[in-house]
Amino acid sequence: MTIDFQSINYQADLKLITFTKKRITKLEQFYDRIVSVEVFTKVENTSDRSNKRVELKVKVPGDHFMIKKMCRSFEEAVDLTAASAERILKKYKEKIRS
Repeated sequence: MTIDFQSINYQADLKLITFTKKRITKLEQFYDRIVSVEVFTKVENTSDRSNKRVELKVKVPGDHFMIKKMCRSFEEAVDLTAASAERILKKYKEKIRS
């Protein structure tokens, strides 16, 4: 599984990148045939405090999933998107088995 991290409109620090990659590698526990994961982080131009957007594009053989979340911090958004990806991968795995 390859993980591509992209920060849009800002410079991400190493701590955020390592946290994200560590959290995303845990997705392999739920579905071991993940080809790649693309992580897009962006600071939105809004007056709201929840302006950190994280998008995950999870590619599996024959399909892909896109998960988007917006939170107050990037760490929280990464955690929520990864949790959503876990649920989606579990459902996808069950669908493949039946």
